[in-house]
Amino acid sequence: MSKTLHAARTMFAFAALAMLAQAHVGSPDIYLDSKAGPYQLFITIRTPQVIPGVAELEIRSETPGIRQIRAVPLPMSGPGASFAPVPDQLTASPQDPQLFTGSLWMMAPGSWQVRITAEGAQGTGQIAIPVPSAALTTKKMPFGLGALLSVLGLFLVAGVVAMAGANAREAKLDPGVEPTAPQRRRARVAMAVSFLIVAGILWAGSSWWASEAAAYGHKVYTPMNMQAGLDSSGVLSLNLSDPGWLRPRPGHIALFTRSVDDLIPDHNHLMHLYAIRQPGLDVVYHLHPELVSSGVFRLSLPVMPAGDYKLYADIVHESGFPETLVSTIHIGPLNGRPLGSDDASGSFRPWPECSTTANTFTLPDNYKMVWLRPATLRARQPVLFRFRLETPSGAIPDDMALYLGMPGHAAFLKTDGTVFAHIHPTGSVSMAAFLLAQGQSSDMAGMDMPGMDHHANAVSSEVGFPYGFPTPGRYRLFIQMKHGQTVETGIFDADVR
Repeated sequence: MSKTLHAARTMFAFAALAMLAQAHVGSPDIYLDSKAGPYQLFITIRTPQVIPGVAELEIRSETPGIRQIRAVPLPMSGPGASFAPVPDQLTASPQDPQLFTGSLWMMAPGSWQVRITAEGAQGTGQIAIPVPSAALTTKKMPFGLGALLSVLGLFLVAGVVAMAGANAREAKLDPGVEPTAPQRRRARVAMAVSFLIVAGILWAGSSWWASEAAAYGHKVYTPMNMQAGLDSSGVLSLNLSDPGWLRPRPGHIALFTRSVDDLIPDHNHLMHLYAIRQPGLDVVYHLHPELVSSGVFRLSLPVMPAGDYKLYADIVHESGFPETLVSTIHIGPLNGRPLGSDDASGSFRPWPECSTTANTFTLPDNYKMVWLRPATLRARQPVLFRFRLETPSGAIPDDMALYLGMPGHAAFLKTDGTVFAHIHPTGSVSMAAFLLAQGQSSDMAGMDMPGMDHHANAVSSEVGFPYGFPTPGRYRLFIQMKHGQTVETGIFDADVR
């Protein structure tokens, strides 16, 4: 019996991990810190969980003098991207004139953009934010409302049956005349027939409702499958396949398409892969597999400690729709290659052994990464997470460099694996999608990103990442910055209320 229970627990654990691996682990809300013309804006877009649904906007201007902000949702491409409807004007907060809020309807799944126009003392500025629109769940009816509707429904059914019986029994009688036995029998027959008719109508309605719910269930976002395999020579293979999300039915026009062959480069790579050792989250690698055939990526692994690794792979489709794919792999003793110039790694003690209040992380070369930590961390609160790199003596490094075209990269991971977000100094959006929304090429070479005023020879030792933790709990942060030819990875822990 104990062996049976142990096997059942093991199977349940693996099933839970498999379900978790298919969960949508990206950032549900969108955070962006960038410029709309002369105005520096911190933009938060809380996307709806169901489609059609309402997206909530919160925009804080770091530049004074803005009089009004307008916003409109548009498809990322196609005819709809050129014919914008009348934009909605956001409402300025009475307590804070630099804070604007509003809401927008997202009517269909796919790759969208929200075009923001700011007007003020310095003229007009505009910026477009890519917004992946997808139903992430189905809304369940609250228990109290369901119980109330059930009682009211039973009352209506009883009323219809009673009226049918009264009509057959007493409708033609004079006042005060008692119905005869045949009339009572006709009444019972009428009530039985009316009950069957009402029951049939309810059954047909229930069947229609179940059919519609099942059809909508197929529209709930399902990430691409990623199957990981490792051969004896240390080559990792990642096989992508589409489970058929939003695949059109015969005779219907597809509102949105994706495939394993429509990927575009983001920071000059088709895939960014984070490999994080489980369960301690004590080892992290930022790697870049190469596409070798349709839907197949391969990578010769670097020297890595043995263990079980969770894999988080970021890709972007040509429509601008981003995805984070999840898989797992076990790595045994491995004679790997050295890290490539675009790769990075880091290690620390397992998260249960670490403090959630430490602000300084000492790196292997005795450089230090400092988190300018807020006093309190709360879920769904927009924050600019600021980090600084220092030399062993505490000075500012004079050889700061861009890492993959940015002053830094960050990964926010919840310790239970339900949240993973790869964040840039501009925010949570992929840079490839961001450039597409601005009408630019997704090629990072020679890019001109709004709000990014840095140059390769003038990179600051301090970097900020706009983000908000989606749910309370324990998180581990992996922060990457570069000086000279060295990519440093700082690791911090946070307890989010």
